[in-house]
Amino acid sequence: MPCLTLPTEKEHKPIGLWGQRHKRYLQKHKREVYTTLLVNGKLNSYLADIDERATTMMFRLIEQMADKEGITEQLKAADQMAWVGAMNNIRNRATEIVNAELIYL
Repeated sequence: MPCLTLPTEKEHKPIGLWGQRHKRYLQKHKREVYTTLLVNGKLNSYLADIDERATTMMFRLIEQMADKEGITEQLKAADQMAWVGAMNNIRNRATEIVNAELIYL
């Protein structure tokens, strides 16, 4: 029985929420891609890159949508419940976009 070991990655970056979601997607639906990345020792860096790109995209989308819809600090000071509702709506839409374009691609 041969003793197989996986190559170690040079840099071990932490993987956040988006990277974990993409990892679960790969494990369930794209097993070949997951296995190839794992065997080549590139899985962690790939997932860390996806996580970084998704986080950047999420913050950019939230900022752009809030500016476009006029959700400002003045609204937050004047009517906190309206601001929270609007920001939750924006965050949910941005999450759907990130999921569709990066995570579940």
